[in-house]
Amino acid sequence: MSQSHQQASLPGCPSCEEPLESGDLFCGGCGYDLSAVPSPPADRPTVAITVPAQGAGSPEAAGAVEWPRASATDSSDVPAPTHRPADLPGVDSGGRPLPTADRAAVRFDEPGSGSPKGAAPDGPGDASGEASGDFELAAPDPRTAEHAAAGASAAGAKVCVACRSGRVDTDGYCENCGHAQPRERDHMEQELGAVAAVSDRGLRHHRNEDAFAVSCTALPDGSPAVVAIVCDGVSSASRPDEASAAAAAAANESLLESLPRGSHPQQAMHEAIMAASEAVNALAQEPGQALEHDQHRHQNAPACTLVGAIMAGGLLIIGWVGDSRVYWIPEDRSQPPARLTEDDSWAAQMVAAGLMNEAEAYADERAHAITGWLGADAYELEPHTASFKPDRAGLVVVCTDGLWNYAESPAEMAAAVPSDACERPLHSAQVLVGHALDGGGHDNVTVALLPFAIAARGAGSA
Repeated sequence: MSQSHQQASLPGCPSCEEPLESGDLFCGGCGYDLSAVPSPPADRPTVAITVPAQGAGSPEAAGAVEWPRASATDSSDVPAPTHRPADLPGVDSGGRPLPTADRAAVRFDEPGSGSPKGAAPDGPGDASGEASGDFELAAPDPRTAEHAAAGASAAGAKVCVACRSGRVDTDGYCENCGHAQPRERDHMEQELGAVAAVSDRGLRHHRNEDAFAVSCTALPDGSPAVVAIVCDGVSSASRPDEASAAAAAAANESLLESLPRGSHPQQAMHEAIMAASEAVNALAQEPGQALEHDQHRHQNAPACTLVGAIMAGGLLIIGWVGDSRVYWIPEDRSQPPARLTEDDSWAAQMVAAGLMNEAEAYADERAHAITGWLGADAYELEPHTASFKPDRAGLVVVCTDGLWNYAESPAEMAAAVPSDACERPLHSAQVLVGHALDGGGHDNVTVALLPFAIAARGAGSA
């Protein structure tokens, strides 16, 4: 951009204020270049925008404002007193009178008082419903939170679990209060026909290292088969959450492939555990996996436990590796419940060897040290499988130690299971998870419930 020079028409030099004559290009006193002085701007006076009074239809009426006269000065030339804004009448942009001071002002009767004078008991403003004139709070009114949450849910947006009104952004934080939202695995529920499962992070762990898979399929003769797999990640291993998820998914897929083609359910369960083991082993072979949290932490192979149940052809097939369990709770609560699995743990070994009784073994701090698991560093994988043919209806409880720690014996587990569990498996699974959380929630909690029905005829026991 080029600069244009012009002659100055100033009464004095801008630099030294030396008087100038018309046509001077330089100051005679200091030599200031007068051609660089910009010409004075064109006079554009500010025009007041008047607001027409209500009902005024002409410019004359709009300008007819009677301003109150200021008081004259006194004999000592003291200026006239200044009017306060509340002393002058005024109108809003629509020409309506502004609220009077006694209606617009909000004050408290006494210091520390909790309610403004004239405010209605159930909200801001005066008793007539008019606004109080105070600023709105940045936080949402909790009385409207439910309506806001309902609107957000109707629009398909996820609602914040903390303030129940803000929408959750793609990063998992509330746009209103900034609260970080629970991760998807922190609490999971699924109900599928005759099986339901619930998994929760618990109250002490920073993530959920449990996983489950439930499914339904059909045998070659068309009869149904119901599957539940529950896995518990080994916290002392690397990436236990990935291990449990991989094992549950692999075992479930294996069963859904083998059962419809006619494999015996017990053999299918054994193959499913082996497939789960291979899936967990593969995690240890993945290159470029960074250490978690602490660079100095010892890294070992991902590992988890597994327990599963199959209901097919009037049989109950179970399989497990580790210390997750299966319980049998008869529908007739007068009949005794039972535990169908034996833990792969230090405590179980002490009891089996006759070195301790069960109470002493499980009171020891080494009780929950497992002796069997799925993982590349497992000593020798020995899947356990068993087949049962119940002669009465009941409920199959498949769970991790996050639950049975708070209901260890079969009688304690039966007492924690709701009486209508066979009719409401999902609700009952929620109740059992709540039982563990009420007990302290020291571990992740996962439970799957399978109601076992007996045909009217042909049912026997084995």
